[in-house]
Amino acid sequence: MCAFDIAKDRFESIKKGKMPFMEEDAEWKLQKALKSGLFVPSLSPEDITKSKNLIIIIGTGTDTHLNPEFDTTINFINHYVKYFRDGQLVILRSTVYPGTTEMLHRMLLSKGKSIEVAFCPERIVEGLALKELYELPQIVSGTTASAEKRARELFSSIAKETITVKPKEAEVAKLLTNAWRYIRFSVANQFYMICNDAGLDFYKVYDALTHNYPRAKDMPKAGFASGPCLFKDTVQLSAFNSHGFPLGNAAILVNEGLPFYIIKKLKEKHDLSKKTVGILGMAFKAGSDDKRDSLSYKLKTLLEFETGNLYCTDINIKEDGFIDAQELIDKSDIVIVATPHKEYASLKIKDSKEVVDIWNLYGRGSRV
Repeated sequence: MCAFDIAKDRFESIKKGKMPFMEEDAEWKLQKALKSGLFVPSLSPEDITKSKNLIIIIGTGTDTHLNPEFDTTINFINHYVKYFRDGQLVILRSTVYPGTTEMLHRMLLSKGKSIEVAFCPERIVEGLALKELYELPQIVSGTTASAEKRARELFSSIAKETITVKPKEAEVAKLLTNAWRYIRFSVANQFYMICNDAGLDFYKVYDALTHNYPRAKDMPKAGFASGPCLFKDTVQLSAFNSHGFPLGNAAILVNEGLPFYIIKKLKEKHDLSKKTVGILGMAFKAGSDDKRDSLSYKLKTLLEFETGNLYCTDINIKEDGFIDAQELIDKSDIVIVATPHKEYASLKIKDSKEVVDIWNLYGRGSRV
């Protein structure tokens, strides 16, 4: 198996057996695969031609007007199509706007390429890819019966179960999955704000209503709902339905509004211009080193206009200006737990410190 990329720094890291990002149990498996010769990283596009199956994993997003952005996929095909050869199977793995798989098939045909095209959406949680890839059912689809069959055979060799649908059904399934998660998080965040505005500790209410109660056991906790997928895919689903997705739009307002809400509540109690504030955790979720679309950075930008001094830290992200977590706590008047990395649970925080802990990492309550 060959992995082609254009990022030279990541290529060098992988070639040395070092994972360029956090993934559970990945590094030793990478080293084993490299040593066996079964896995080869590459910077050469000629390796595309040698492959029977091509799995394309490139970022897809929205433009500044929150409309689906197709340029990344189109530009990729235009740039590398000369390396494609007849008889190959091209599998799109990243989230795409519904209809993209069939559009890609037509595009390749127009360029004189007789290539099978499939869409098999990635379904793993970042950080647990190597575990969930084998355990979770894989959705497969193809623009032709042959493409569908080849995709099913490939993923059946990896996963315990495959589910076969049409390409647009698979594309919409992926968007619905992420929009559903995003909406669920927004419900928890809205409930948190309601309780907080009423002077109640959300987690006392949460613990009471979820304890041994099956109809509420799947209610998520409050916290920043962000990252490179949930917001984007909710927007794409809205665009797919001619922007007629009021529930998704409401979820965006709630989740994206949480940093504003925290600052608003703090300003009701303090003159923030005379306070030193520390943001604990900058990754988009706990246990990750991924900062893409993290609401911690949105919070940081907003606080830069409000505070006398602002400090940031993350156990997995190193940036100029970041300081040690314990140092941040000691220097700050107000500590905001933005990303609840498990390593932060053992930090020492004096009772006199004001801690904004919407995750209730420290069990001291979540009121702001």
